[in-house]
Amino acid sequence: MRNPFLACAAVVLTAAALAACGSSADGNDPEAAGAQRPAASGPAVPGSTAGAPTASTPPAADATEGDGGDGAKPGAQGPIASAEGPKTPSDAITPATGTFTKQQKKYLEDRVPEGMDPAAVLQTGQETCDRLRYLVKADRDTAVGAVATGEIPDAAAAVTGLCPQHQDLVDEAAYAYPDGTHTGKALRPGDYRSVSPTQNCSWEITGAGGKQVSADTSTTGKSRTITIPKSARTFTSTGCYAWLPEGDRG
Repeated sequence: MRNPFLACAAVVLTAAALAACGSSADGNDPEAAGAQRPAASGPAVPGSTAGAPTASTPPAADATEGDGGDGAKPGAQGPIASAEGPKTPSDAITPATGTFTKQQKKYLEDRVPEGMDPAAVLQTGQETCDRLRYLVKADRDTAVGAVATGEIPDAAAAVTGLCPQHQDLVDEAAYAYPDGTHTGKALRPGDYRSVSPTQNCSWEITGAGGKQVSADTSTTGKSRTITIPKSARTFTSTGCYAWLPEGDRG
């Protein structure tokens, strides 16, 4: 089940997008709808978990890491493949009214199925950027966690093409662990903190032969810090939403 804080943010941003229908690419400004959005508990401090919104249930998406190749990034959500089928040629991507900027055209390349309004595809990417912008102001860790879990889909592509100022969120999410089971080379030793954990956040770290290295459950709903040792072979998390690296990638 989705993080309710993020779901609420999505509803508000969708309402704002509908209200601003027909506006330019820069017209759907999340700050304009800020007064209607749920306020974070306490002042938002980027990088701090104090007063951070918490999830009531873990995300439903399967976060299991199985391939574990070199350079594996457990929490990374790469660009979601565009809909299958023929795409509109780049030189034919034009809006019904007005014009696209060079940046917008670049984002839309090979992303617009034939017969689809490219403005609709662009709006999806803009809404992703809006959600990130809003979440960063409320709580940066939650924003990174949402990218790591895939709760904000296609974030990497939207950031690269439309809002590169949020590239740091995508970069950090690439070294995070969403709920699920992570094994092999996908594991990196280091310290990690939980983001938006539920009151039933549990984790287990096992070593060679499945021998348990550490395991615990937190019922406080508050962030916890764990250490993944070099001897770890499997890390399993449930109800903790996501684990972000402390320091330089853990």
